[in-house]
Amino acid sequence: MSETTTSPGTIRITADAGPPKRRRGLALGIGAALVVGLLGGATAVAAAVTGGEPRTTPAVAAGAPAPQLRLGYFANVTHAPALVGVQDGLLAKALKAAGTDSLTTQVFNAGPAAVEALNAGAIDAAYLGPNPAINSFVQSHGESLSVIAGAAAGGAQLVVRPGITDPAQLRGTVLATPQLGGTQDVALRAYLASKGLKTTPNGGGDVTVNPTDNAATLKLFQDGKIDGAWLPEPWASRLVLQAGAKVLVDEKDLWNGTGTGKPGLFPTTILVVNKAFAAQHPQTVEALLRGHVAAVDWLGRASAAEKASTINAALQKAAGAALPADAIGRALANITFTTDPLAGAYPKLLADGVTAGVTKPADLHGLFDLRALNTVLAQSAGRGRASAAGLGQD
Repeated sequence: MSETTTSPGTIRITADAGPPKRRRGLALGIGAALVVGLLGGATAVAAAVTGGEPRTTPAVAAGAPAPQLRLGYFANVTHAPALVGVQDGLLAKALKAAGTDSLTTQVFNAGPAAVEALNAGAIDAAYLGPNPAINSFVQSHGESLSVIAGAAAGGAQLVVRPGITDPAQLRGTVLATPQLGGTQDVALRAYLASKGLKTTPNGGGDVTVNPTDNAATLKLFQDGKIDGAWLPEPWASRLVLQAGAKVLVDEKDLWNGTGTGKPGLFPTTILVVNKAFAAQHPQTVEALLRGHVAAVDWLGRASAAEKASTINAALQKAAGAALPADAIGRALANITFTTDPLAGAYPKLLADGVTAGVTKPADLHGLFDLRALNTVLAQSAGRGRASAAGLGQD
């Protein structure tokens, strides 16, 4: 792993990985290493993710505001509430009003790495995809984290080289996902299984799935070294617009509204918090949610140009580069920003994780704690309550 400073107080954490080849060997090596982290416990490998010993927060009396909040998120358009909340100071302002004077951030490439840092105590809260949250909850027997809000729905696609027009043609191909056990990785493996195509976490099966950094995926696709990828925005749009990829599957078409009553919507990004931190500092968690709701509300009001400008400014700071206008425009058109975590979708997400071989059957009751979110929402006229769908408190 490597760390590079991208802005004051912000560390970008990425995996150092060589380019995937058209062979099983690399997938086997990457997959075997990551399976240990996913199925053997995230805390054991957290030092590798954070680049050293987890930072500690000074002791504070239980129930008092935390002096600082350490937040993780990705440099993806699907994480726009975090990008906007940090860029425009909405999160820091809400936290300061509640007595938390410091907000520090870390930028991750994928959910499993963020969960490892969360479980190790290196961060207190994180924006990430639902499947890493599920896996952590299951592995910890419900002790690691709580889902406290939704952030984004939609915005994930399987994009492939133009010659592939039917799922049957995926047999023997090499596809990429951001990280083994991540939300897009699980979605791809479950989709392939539904088409009779086998995969294994260590890279075997009918289709080779290589966990790959998103930026490397774009280059590998351009070089013809992979056949496609299941990616979140803006990376799906970048492969389409910059590398000539074609959409084989838009994930929204796989969701018929079962469990959520909202056809075409599926959770892509959620906000989670370390359970121990939340128990000790409930005011800080509620303040984080005030800033989060403000960011989501702004995304709902802003014009397309305003959203693109603010998100691009945040991406420049977090990842070192802004997006072309066509890429960010296409990406934003595919995403719905919402504080609703779409909890009713989680039984399917868990089942998909089991099918993918990266989690185990489990009871998800207790995964959600939406009480603070609903307190914040109740203070705005016309705002409905978020539902835990029987999987926690709301």
